[in-house]
Amino acid sequence: MKLTIVVLDGQLANPGDLSWLPIKRHGKLVIYNATDDADIIERASEADILITNKVRLNKDHFNHLPTLKLICLLATGYDNINLEDAKRAGIIICNALGYAVHSVAQHTFALLLDCYNKVALHNDSVQNGDWSDRQWSYSLSTLRELNAKTIGIYGFGKIGRRVSVIAMAFGMKVLAHHKYPERDKTEDVRFVTLEELFEQSDVITLHAPLSGNNNKIINAALLNKTKHGFVLINSGRGGLIDELDLRDFLSSRKDASAALDVLAEEPPRADHPLTGLDNCIITPHNAWAAKESRARLLDIVGDNIEAYINGDPINVIRF
Repeated sequence: MKLTIVVLDGQLANPGDLSWLPIKRHGKLVIYNATDDADIIERASEADILITNKVRLNKDHFNHLPTLKLICLLATGYDNINLEDAKRAGIIICNALGYAVHSVAQHTFALLLDCYNKVALHNDSVQNGDWSDRQWSYSLSTLRELNAKTIGIYGFGKIGRRVSVIAMAFGMKVLAHHKYPERDKTEDVRFVTLEELFEQSDVITLHAPLSGNNNKIINAALLNKTKHGFVLINSGRGGLIDELDLRDFLSSRKDASAALDVLAEEPPRADHPLTGLDNCIITPHNAWAAKESRARLLDIVGDNIEAYINGDPINVIRF
């Protein structure tokens, strides 16, 4: 029997520059760019397999989807799926591990380099005609080198490890905080407590998944331990940061800066506390979205479907 595969929100993973063939070859494929909650049941009514990135699914949907047996996530995170409800309904959940390691690590340094080199600031100045009134060289802000600075990595999974390799190539010293320091010992990386991470690092970058144990773990108490010129980067999850505490910190510490690819609420409301700050860069949760990264994502989802069809599913979320 030919499987029916429904993609509920495929536009961000594949806006048209990639092929759906890694998935399409496994059955009849129906693709929606985005799906509102009110349309989920109708669109998924005949699905054997659902593919989604951020659409939220729970028993209210599963109870009306009797043919559904597999959900494949166009993501590594799975907080949009009620796992208990899926388990009770006999539905397998598979995620996509490791697809965005290079993309996210690269974006992390794009953010950091802008904080240190102020590329966007100076480009805007030149484009506005400011150079014509100045000498052959000028700087609107203090520029700094990464060499010999200390980077602290919160979360030392695949992305955190890749960030450490790039940091060392820049000549940086690397500290890390991770729940399995003994298991993940790495040459030239020193594991420290969270407090030590904030006290000793010039830059901290967040790469841990969000859980009930670390929601808003980056707060005023930690931020106030930091060095002069401190930079906080977040391309992990917005909920790791107490955003009101970070706003107050950045407002009072003009020497410090933040560069964020994720926020607790996405998209943010118009009066979000971190917008409008001169020392806070925000990009729209696109660190994962390099074309090569998205191609790997579709391949992984295709592999997940193939393994399920063969009776030996992979990348299954177990809890």
